[in-house]
Amino acid sequence: MADKPITFTEHVQLTALGIQPQSIAFQSLTLESDHFICVRETVNDTNQVVIVDLADANNIIRRPITADSAIMHQSEKIIALKAGRQLQVFNLATKQKLGSHLMNEDVTFWTWINPSTLGLVTDREVQHWKVIEGQQAPAKVFDRHASLANNQIINYRASDDGQWLVVVGISSNPLAGQPGQTAFKIKGSMQLYSVERGVSQPIEGHAAAFTQVKLDGASSPSKLFSFAVRTGTGAKLHIVEIGHQPPNPAFAKKAVDVFFPAEATNDFPVAMQVSNKHGIIYLVTKFGFIHLYEVETGQCVYMNRISGETIFTTAEYSASNGIIGVNRKGQVLSVSVDEDTLVPYIQQTLANPELAIKLATRAGLPGADNMIVEQYQRFLQAGQYGEAAKIAANSPRGILRTPHTIDTFKKLPNVPGTLSPILQYFGILLEKGELNKYESLELARPVIAQGKKQLLEKWLKENKLECSEELGDLCRSGDMSLALSVYLRAQVPNKVVACFAELGQFDKIVLYSKKVGYTPDYAQLLQHLVRINPDKGAEFATQLVNDEAGPMVDLDRVVDIFMQQNMIQQATSFLLDALKDNKPEQGPLQTRLLEMNLVNAPQVADAILGNEMFTHYDRPRIANLAEKAGLLQRALEHYEDINDIKRVVVHTQLFNADWLVGYFGKLTVEQSFECMREMLKSNARQNLPIVVQIATKYSDLLGPVKLIELFEQFKSSDGLYYYLGSVVNLSEDPEVHFKYIQAATRTGQIREVERICRESNFYNPEKVKNFLKEAKLSDQLPLIIVCDRFDFVHDLVLYLYQNGLTNFIEIYVQRVNAARTPQVVGGLLDVDCDEQTIKNLLASVTGTFPIDELVDEVEKRNRLKLILPWLQAKVEQGSTDHAVYNAIAKISIDSNNNPEAFLKENNLYDPLIVGKYCEKRDPYLAYIAYAKGMCDEELVQVTNDNQMYKHQARYLVKRRDVDLWTQVLHPESIHRRALVDQVIATAVPECTDPDDVSVTVKAFMHMELHGPLLELLEKIILEPSPFSDNRSLQSLMFLTAIRNDKGKVMGYINKLSGYDIDVIAKVATEAGLFEEAFTIYSKHDMHAEAMNVLVEHMVSIDRGFAYANKINIPAVWSRLGKAQLDGLRVKDAIDSYIKAEDPSNFAEVIEIANRAGKHEDLIRYLQMARKTAREPKVDTELAYAYAKTDRLHDMEEFLSMTNVADVLQVGEKCFEDELYQAAKILFSSISNWARLATTLIYLGENQAAVDAARKAGNTQVWKQVNAACVDKKEFRLAQICGLNLIVHAEELPALLSLYERNGYFDEIIALMEAGLGLERAHMVTELSVLYAKYKPEKLMEHLKLFWQRVNIPKVIKAAEQAHLWPELVFLYIVYDEPDNAALAMMERLGDWDHDQFKKIVVKVANMEIAYRAVSFYLANQPLLLPDLLAALSPRLDHARVVKILQTEDQLPLAKPYLIATQKLNLPVVNEAYNDLLIEEEDHVTLRSSLETHDQYDAIKLAKRLEKHELLEFRRIAALLYRLNGKYDDSLALSKSDRLWRDALETAAASKDIAVAEDLAGYFVSIGNKDAWTAILFVCYELVRPDFVDEMSWRFGLGDYSKPYQLQIQRDHAQKIAALEKEVKELRTRTVQKEEDEQPSMLGAGLGGRLLIGGPTGGGLAFGNGYANGGMMPQPTGFY
Repeated sequence: MADKPITFTEHVQLTALGIQPQSIAFQSLTLESDHFICVRETVNDTNQVVIVDLADANNIIRRPITADSAIMHQSEKIIALKAGRQLQVFNLATKQKLGSHLMNEDVTFWTWINPSTLGLVTDREVQHWKVIEGQQAPAKVFDRHASLANNQIINYRASDDGQWLVVVGISSNPLAGQPGQTAFKIKGSMQLYSVERGVSQPIEGHAAAFTQVKLDGASSPSKLFSFAVRTGTGAKLHIVEIGHQPPNPAFAKKAVDVFFPAEATNDFPVAMQVSNKHGIIYLVTKFGFIHLYEVETGQCVYMNRISGETIFTTAEYSASNGIIGVNRKGQVLSVSVDEDTLVPYIQQTLANPELAIKLATRAGLPGADNMIVEQYQRFLQAGQYGEAAKIAANSPRGILRTPHTIDTFKKLPNVPGTLSPILQYFGILLEKGELNKYESLELARPVIAQGKKQLLEKWLKENKLECSEELGDLCRSGDMSLALSVYLRAQVPNKVVACFAELGQFDKIVLYSKKVGYTPDYAQLLQHLVRINPDKGAEFATQLVNDEAGPMVDLDRVVDIFMQQNMIQQATSFLLDALKDNKPEQGPLQTRLLEMNLVNAPQVADAILGNEMFTHYDRPRIANLAEKAGLLQRALEHYEDINDIKRVVVHTQLFNADWLVGYFGKLTVEQSFECMREMLKSNARQNLPIVVQIATKYSDLLGPVKLIELFEQFKSSDGLYYYLGSVVNLSEDPEVHFKYIQAATRTGQIREVERICRESNFYNPEKVKNFLKEAKLSDQLPLIIVCDRFDFVHDLVLYLYQNGLTNFIEIYVQRVNAARTPQVVGGLLDVDCDEQTIKNLLASVTGTFPIDELVDEVEKRNRLKLILPWLQAKVEQGSTDHAVYNAIAKISIDSNNNPEAFLKENNLYDPLIVGKYCEKRDPYLAYIAYAKGMCDEELVQVTNDNQMYKHQARYLVKRRDVDLWTQVLHPESIHRRALVDQVIATAVPECTDPDDVSVTVKAFMHMELHGPLLELLEKIILEPSPFSDNRSLQSLMFLTAIRNDKGKVMGYINKLSGYDIDVIAKVATEAGLFEEAFTIYSKHDMHAEAMNVLVEHMVSIDRGFAYANKINIPAVWSRLGKAQLDGLRVKDAIDSYIKAEDPSNFAEVIEIANRAGKHEDLIRYLQMARKTAREPKVDTELAYAYAKTDRLHDMEEFLSMTNVADVLQVGEKCFEDELYQAAKILFSSISNWARLATTLIYLGENQAAVDAARKAGNTQVWKQVNAACVDKKEFRLAQICGLNLIVHAEELPALLSLYERNGYFDEIIALMEAGLGLERAHMVTELSVLYAKYKPEKLMEHLKLFWQRVNIPKVIKAAEQAHLWPELVFLYIVYDEPDNAALAMMERLGDWDHDQFKKIVVKVANMEIAYRAVSFYLANQPLLLPDLLAALSPRLDHARVVKILQTEDQLPLAKPYLIATQKLNLPVVNEAYNDLLIEEEDHVTLRSSLETHDQYDAIKLAKRLEKHELLEFRRIAALLYRLNGKYDDSLALSKSDRLWRDALETAAASKDIAVAEDLAGYFVSIGNKDAWTAILFVCYELVRPDFVDEMSWRFGLGDYSKPYQLQIQRDHAQKIAALEKEVKELRTRTVQKEEDEQPSMLGAGLGGRLLIGGPTGGGLAFGNGYANGGMMPQPTGFY
């Protein structure tokens, strides 16, 4: 019988990777392919997504991600996340977001339907999102069919071409289990959609898949759709064709039964995958069964159970074309076809050779080769060559696609009217796919011979031919490009390179060689190419050298190749590219490149050097060659010796000036100066401009001092001037600037001297001034500029005045700097210049200058009146300069020429300056000036110093500056009191502007001068004044008096009436002046406010009551009512509110009245309030007040009227206050049956309560009524209520607790039994628990009926607590927990059921339980142990079992087990069994065991047996020694027991001459001649003839040795005859060979017979078929 046709593998256990068991479910775990598993779980209140890479399961990825769903891409590390309606896709490898979209509706299922597209199933439609291709949003594909409504979508799939789609959903079937219905309880619904036609078809089914198969005679595969469905009457697998495409033959629809075993009546298909390679459909069911079907025939190939748990998600297992899935325990399982056993299984088990051949042919499987070959031969013999060709072409693994087959078809005769067999064969091969090497060659030969190159090209393009070197050689003679294509495919690099070279495609050689790792002889290829195409050769050489992996050819060799052809240009081009990296090791080649071009093409060399590409060549050598070639610039660049540089550099006319200047930047300072000296010395006139440029550019480096010395050394003023002119503007060296001024002066550049004196900031002004004085220039402008800039004005005026150069003074103030006029005038006054001259000078100045400085200059010299005419002229000219008028004002003050009028009337002088000028002369004039200019501080200071407080007070009032007031009224000021008196007495009374008064009052208030402020206010308000009726001032006076002099307030109230009533009354109240506030309010008829003062501040409710009676207005009564309410005078307050008819404060009245229990008074108030206020609160409290006062009739009348009361709230309050009658009325009025039922319970009306609860239909009500009925032991009513509670699982625990707490066990059991018909799983479970606790005798029967509906773990716990072991075992069995069932039986079960235990123990997952069972049986059921071991044998560790048996000394009990297990040939089993046989003294069986099973310690056993008392066991010991090469020990044992036959067998088995002869000698020594003869027979090959002759001669054994000697003679004769024959044949062949080569000159030789020839016959082999030299076996007579 063949092995199972599948391989089953457990890849990983997810729980072992740390994944929580509760996360392993359809909702939280996804499997899109065999690459990744994605799990959502919560760890420590953190949502995580766990990604398990099945290729590296130990390296899991955890990411803190919150999502509703997460699915991994089929092959890439791309994750798609869904949170609500938000979809996002991320690439985890590149950390990129690939897409994001917010859906308009919920996505109920999604999956990757191909590597680039997500399929999204919503409640209404199906959408596709090509997110990998960059699609921004999903696109609708089709609408969901109505048949999928209310279905849980479990799968969505697409065909490979995307033209067919299917959605799969499941739902519970309401018709299942109904009388007369055969529907299955889980209904499967599918929607098949055609993209091409845009139509859908609803189908009933649970699992589906797309596939394709190529039928016989079809040109292309047919598309198939397979689906499985389970109904109440059975299950079917359907395989149908979709989208039929002619001319393919139509696929016949298949519908086959799906078998479900008896224990899987509720099982149904959940997943389907198809292996396109094998054509096998894998169907997985909910209960863990796997079904395999052949897709073309629909035949079931295999079925078995692979998992005890539901496999809830599957995918294609691409590694072996199988299926992979995850079950609820977290096992990741895969099933695939076992390619080695599938075909034999189908042949032997299914007895279907046709199917076996079909599968073997389709997938290339082993196992049917012989049948296929036989079939092939039958077709050939029958002349059915076409069929034979098909068989050969489609043979698995190409077993018939051999050269022999091709030769066979070539030799077959043609059938008239048909193609030749070989063409038919090749046609089928081309149609099937690729031809192998031999087939490709055979097909190509005639095609090439006929010149049909296009056919070969077509077949190559279609990958129909297997390319080989031989095929390329065939094509090469006809078409080089075609041969190249073949060589490329066949990977023959040497011939590919040769083809590229012959085709001139040298640029492809390097790329190809690198790609395939081949290294051709590039130098030879290059040399060949250079000869035929120099330019291409240069390109190829460049390509070889510039390879990214390094040069592929020696550079010197390449240059040599070019130079051999005198190809300077190409060599240069090549080297320029090859040496572009400028590496040190390339120095010789760089030198070579420059040399060849300096000699042959200096311009090219100049360009190369100009590009500065190279730095590692021989620089002196190149410099010398460049100088010889006339490239002086390049020579100079390369020379390093100063003498060489000086020799070349003097020829400045041959250099570019800019370059030469730049070159000096590379020289040292000393070298630069030597070269410049040499240049000036050689030809100063010619070289001076260049030297100046050099000195200018490198001035900072060379140093201006040394450069100046250089030019002065050669007396070159022009050079010095030009050099310094270029650097002076950038230099900050004073000496440079001075030397430049000197050089410019000496070269007559006066304008430049003037410019540098004006602009430079770095020369020494003293030194320059003295130089210019000494220079005696005709134009003194440079000197004027220096003196003006550096404030040498006095020296300048003195120098010019003394030298008679007064005209330059005029030039100075007129043209150079008019601003210096005041200093010039001061200088002229110091030298006693004539006043008229000075006046004329002032008059001649047209520019502006600071007049105040002029005034200071003349004022310091007491000559102020000197400039009065000039000042008057300025006034006449319309000048508005303050300095002019300041000077005039000072002159007026000093001359007392009506200064007061000038100061008051003139607005152009500076008050601060003039005021200061006046302070010592006349303080009043200073006050006028300061007041005019608002110089506050100066004015205050001068008035305080001179006690001018009246003037200061007037100024302050008019100034209106609070900050200034703050300053003068500072408490520490000694002038404060005097100033305040003047303000009150003079300044304010004189004032008529209210703003002046307002600011003054604010200032007094700010400085907290309350007494003076009150005096001030009384003076302007109580006395007649413009401000007597001012409202603000009156209010201010009230406020001031309230705060500082409360006794005056009442008087002010009686005298005044224009103040702010509200504000003053409020302030008086806050200040505690309640009588004053009450007087103000009552005086002005503000009665409510007056009442508020009485009741709130004066707290006189009685006085308030009197006042209310007096006034009698609603507002007053309302305010009084509030006060009375606050004082808890509830009745009085209600009376007051009723008089006021004010319901506004109803909330507070209700609260306080309820708290005080004044419900009767409250009713009066609420009745009043209802007249105007339709408030729910009012009506609600009125109803409650009726209830509290037991006025139920009034309450019923109120409820019958229109009202807005919250009746439910009132009812609840009455219920809480135990006013149950009132509550009953209230709840009845609003038909609130729930609350009514509860109320009726408290009234004792239980039946009515139940009726109300039934109307309410509320779980909580049923709960309360039930509790009440139980409390009153109304169990009949309680059961009615309970039946409505037990259907709710969340209510059941509390109900059970209620009954059990009160000890009503029978009643609760009766209630639960009454509810069994409601078919709720939790009820069945809880009833089981109750039986376990209180009626254990009923539990087993109950479980047998309802075990499928109970929560088994919970009942297990209850049974365990109640010590109900049979029931516990039963539960473990049905819960598929054999481990626990077995443990329970062993630990606790009294009545042993061996058959049941045996069925259980063979299923345990933990084998420790099995070993424990062995020990248990040894202790408790020893006679049943063999049966147990027989059942467990396939899973046991036999070594461990034997150890247990040996420890317990119970091996004999397990003898059947040991016999059954010995076939495994395990050492421990063999040894245990052997021990048992020794103990039983069964030597026959022991010998058989030892010979059959060789795994045991033979030497140890032999040593044990050699001392055994029984002979047969000692013989066995000798046998063991023999078998293990211990021949001496074996012989010694046999000798001791005189077992000659055993000794002879041992000697023969040893193959040792010494052993055999030693034994023979022993036989002789003991006189056993028969044994001597026997050993000569048995050990014929081991005993030497000389030994036999010796022993025979010595001991007279001739007769006994005769058979041996005869046999020896016969053997010798046969050997000699054979040798003679061989020599004769050899001689014959030699002679024949000589005759063929040359006629022999010798005779016939030695004749036809040798002298040593013997009898013929026989050979070297023993005759007669016997061993031992052909002697007959002889009995020894010994045993």
